[in-house]
Amino acid sequence: MRPVKIVPGYVEMPAGSALIEMGKTRVLCTASVEDRLPAWLHQAQLKSPEKSGWITAEYSILPGAGSRRTRREATAGKASGRTLEIQRLIGRSLRAVADLKALGPRTVWVDCDVIQADGGTRTAAITGGFVALASALRALEIDGVIAEIPLREHLAAVSVGVRGGEVICDLDYPEDSDAEVDCNVVMTEGGELVEVQATGERKTFRRDRLDLMLDYAAAAIGELIRLQKQALRTEPDG
Repeated sequence: MRPVKIVPGYVEMPAGSALIEMGKTRVLCTASVEDRLPAWLHQAQLKSPEKSGWITAEYSILPGAGSRRTRREATAGKASGRTLEIQRLIGRSLRAVADLKALGPRTVWVDCDVIQADGGTRTAAITGGFVALASALRALEIDGVIAEIPLREHLAAVSVGVRGGEVICDLDYPEDSDAEVDCNVVMTEGGELVEVQATGERKTFRRDRLDLMLDYAAAAIGELIRLQKQALRTEPDG
């Protein structure tokens, strides 16, 4: 992998935050807690004795994240299909390791803002977003709002691909642009897959290539989770 740095508590106002750097890619992740549910979930639970919570995400690339200015989607009036797909992926990934019933009737918003983009922004957002989420949930536990942190295990994500016939991990933008196969892997600490997005960009690929990419991803995610734990231990009250 490229050099990785995770800075917890990067901003003070939200319940949890982290800045993650993977090479030149930098994503600011914050987690904010609302003591209410989305309207659709509130309606669904009106007759249920148990109230479960919700974790959702928003993702954006800031205008100055690349060499050319990216137009703010708020100016365009709607989010792009790519943005919607990525933020749904982030939300699905974080919910996969959360006990939503233990969270109670509240919503945690995980906002991932790309401040510098050089490949792998969605996977960096998931890895950093988990740290922000864990920080926010620990704050709720410390304040006595919840009995325990409702996370079953750690989770991280990384990109892998095939370029020039060789498998490589954590692709930067030039590598990603030139890759024959592009793959994003989300995996739990226990080695279970949450999501695999694999595409033959320029040609098809064999099953053994996919297996090798998953092996690379598993090794990288193990290291990312080690860095997550290290970052969370450096927080106050950690």
